[in-house]
Amino acid sequence: MTKILGLSGYYHDSAACLIIDGSIIAACQEERFSRIKHDSSFPSSAIDAVLSIGKISLDEIDAVVFYDKPFLTFERLTETFLYEAPFGFGGFSKIMPLWMKDKLFLKSKLLKCLAKFDSEFPAEKLFFSEHHFSHAASAFYPSPFTDALVLTLDGVGEWACGSIAIGSGNKLEIVKEMRFPHSLGLLYSAFTYYTGFKVNSGEYKVMGLAPYGTPIFSDIILDNLINLNEDGSFSLNLEYFNFTRGLTMVNDKFAALFGEPIRTDENFPVTQFHMDIAASVQHVVETVLVKMATYLRHEYGLPNLCLAGGVALNCVANGVLSKLQLFDNIWVQPAAGDAGGSIGAGLGYLHSELNMPRTINKEDSMQGSLLGTSYSDKSIEDCLKEFGVTYTKLNQNSKYQSVSSIIKDGNVVGWFQDRMEFGPRALGARSILADPRRSDMQKKLNLKIKFRESFRPFAPCILEDEEKNYFESVNANPYMLFVSRLKRKYHIDVKPDENKKIGFDKLSVVRSAFPAITHVDYSARVQIVKKKTNPSLHKLLAEFFKKTNCPMLVNTSFNVRGQPIVESPKDALECFLGTEMDYLVLGDFLIAKNDQPEHLAATPHLVFEPD
Repeated sequence: MTKILGLSGYYHDSAACLIIDGSIIAACQEERFSRIKHDSSFPSSAIDAVLSIGKISLDEIDAVVFYDKPFLTFERLTETFLYEAPFGFGGFSKIMPLWMKDKLFLKSKLLKCLAKFDSEFPAEKLFFSEHHFSHAASAFYPSPFTDALVLTLDGVGEWACGSIAIGSGNKLEIVKEMRFPHSLGLLYSAFTYYTGFKVNSGEYKVMGLAPYGTPIFSDIILDNLINLNEDGSFSLNLEYFNFTRGLTMVNDKFAALFGEPIRTDENFPVTQFHMDIAASVQHVVETVLVKMATYLRHEYGLPNLCLAGGVALNCVANGVLSKLQLFDNIWVQPAAGDAGGSIGAGLGYLHSELNMPRTINKEDSMQGSLLGTSYSDKSIEDCLKEFGVTYTKLNQNSKYQSVSSIIKDGNVVGWFQDRMEFGPRALGARSILADPRRSDMQKKLNLKIKFRESFRPFAPCILEDEEKNYFESVNANPYMLFVSRLKRKYHIDVKPDENKKIGFDKLSVVRSAFPAITHVDYSARVQIVKKKTNPSLHKLLAEFFKKTNCPMLVNTSFNVRGQPIVESPKDALECFLGTEMDYLVLGDFLIAKNDQPEHLAATPHLVFEPD
């Protein structure tokens, strides 16, 4: 029995993954335990959790594999500084002390941290994987494909910003790389910064903002910022960027190109200009991806494509690729960012280095990405008593009937069941659920529960067998990684005066029978729910379908702005009591806001970090 512990950390999204004989036993992100979003520290609590789930200790582990090679990254930083000298000295002088202290001698630091779990952990058990190989391995090895092309696109890892790999059986080889500083991820992050959102966090806001705008700046981007070739390869014009020289993404020349200053404060209003900028960079990214995919399909002839890296979380671009049907099948790693590198590091070492044969699951090997912690009824009830909340215990026969009726009546429900999700998306285990048919639900969820911008869209989860009846889907998607268009028969004709609305005024227009999950372009980030992988959510959806003839629910992450998704019953209760959520279902326990003592029912004033 071969036991591997994969780790990611020290950049963003630290995580740990336990693999036994090729099976992913558990995977957790550190942020869920520390409550620090995108936590980059050593994943101590995540390691503790996955070892506990696997019922083993670190001394039983055969190998610990870290997802990155820090010396290669250090080489990139120093060479970039020398190339840019003397202009990059300010950034270099701030970054280097951190590297010298924490990252350059990472092996000794990792061994010191691992010694807390096993005082005699030997150095010969610690291995390092290259960043993009970890990403590629995280996408290929759990995929349902025997053979596949693997495309990884992110900001940067060591030197690579993008890579192409070929996977066959248990073998995986990177055949091409796109190198720093020419990065599609950094291009998108530059516009994230320019529009006033937080880099490495707010990119999904740019994606959500894009449908409100028109891509009128696409040609300016293509003519000035990026030199795009027919095969999808490209180079950035570094005259407009600052990430190779300083600690910001763009410079004044970038701002002058578009005629507006950088939006430096999120309290400054988002205008039509910012919407058009978002639409333009989204369009450019989609253009690049389509050219890449077209070339790769022709060049390598493989019918299956796997995606990983932060850019693979752009579900709108994924939807464009899917709709084109260049590939017969596309599979995206649900934890496509650095957290998923822990999976890839472990599986890559197991299959490529140890040559262990690979077992291929016809669906995939991620188990619905429900790979995290779970809590017993006793531990949940102990927490409820400690908080002093009023609650009811439901039996299995009445639970789904009761909760579906509560949602049908227009209530918003916190849903905490079974094992926690791994990755950035709520997949129905730590979720906030609501009725998608209600026209006021998007605004209510954004402003009174999530405490975030009104334009942010919500996604539907839907019974697996019903997806094709409602959406123009090509790839089955259990992980909320593809945008699909709602079928025409569910559209509501928009009045001529409403059709003239621009920007956020479009939010008030009811466009479909399911307004809470329909974006202004009639798209939705669909998640299918399978009975096999998520029986609890499947039962709830089935019961809601019986009552309403609607097989879907609004599904958004169980958290508020700036905080990670909840991990424990305590986290869930604090989030529930701190928002205007109506009900909370913790395992088999139902908590109603209106039944709580006055001191618990009053929503406190909450302060949120930018996200």
